[in-house]
Amino acid sequence: MEIFTYGFMLQALAGALIVGVAAPAVGVFLVQKRMALIGDGLGHVALTGVAVGFLTNTSPLWTTLLVTALGAVAVEWIRGRGRASGDVALALLFYGGIAGGVFVTSLASGKTNANLTEYLFGDLMSTTVQDLWVIGILGAVVVTAMLLLRPWLAAICHDEEHAVVAGLPVRTLNLLLAVTTAVTVSVAMRAVGLLLISALLVVPVVTAQQFTRGFAVTMYAAMGLGLLSSGAGVVTAGLLDVPPGAAVVLTAVGMFVVLAVARGVLTAVRRRHHRSPLGAARAG
Repeated sequence: MEIFTYGFMLQALAGALIVGVAAPAVGVFLVQKRMALIGDGLGHVALTGVAVGFLTNTSPLWTTLLVTALGAVAVEWIRGRGRASGDVALALLFYGGIAGGVFVTSLASGKTNANLTEYLFGDLMSTTVQDLWVIGILGAVVVTAMLLLRPWLAAICHDEEHAVVAGLPVRTLNLLLAVTTAVTVSVAMRAVGLLLISALLVVPVVTAQQFTRGFAVTMYAAMGLGLLSSGAGVVTAGLLDVPPGAAVVLTAVGMFVVLAVARGVLTAVRRRHHRSPLGAARAG
């Protein structure tokens, strides 16, 4: 653990913990709305934002934030007006994002090839103090917004038509959720990379659903699991000298597998107990 005496490792750990809490706080609503893949779609759009940053010699984080926010607004506008279904809108994000990234990258040839992989697969070890401040502030905004708006966002995730009848501003809330997802993707790209961001949005949530009941409990449990998997992933990366983004995601997936197997075994044991004569006698 001597490696964690270095400042860059502590900065990487802090950045991962912030993202580990923020991503599931947004992801729980996306999973409920069956829009889990929007993280992948916005991740592809973010590729264009990163390339724009290199092309204009500005911080890729801010250009990515702007481009992904515009992409999220476009998807919600298309979906909300009934011009296309949610999966079609996401397909537009995938294809348009990749094409835009390749196009802008070609315009900035010589500037992006050396650094683009940092954003595709994450590069926590290069997190600076300035990056950490930005990640911390944006992460706090995301978590605060999700916690404060949880009752209303949960309502539109459960039944949009009922939410409209109840007088909730459904379009505004959907737009806010989309933009917040864009912010989360932009913040998390340094932690796990644009190609793996959906994992942190989704995996802790579906893991929490294995043993929780109720929306609020699932949300808090997912945030805790995201925090745990991010911290454990960075520690593993430091000890084994492997990419931290991959280690974080594999840790999250490993938690899901372990809990899913444990739940399956527990369910099988309970069924066998109830079917046995002794279990049936006790039940009677």
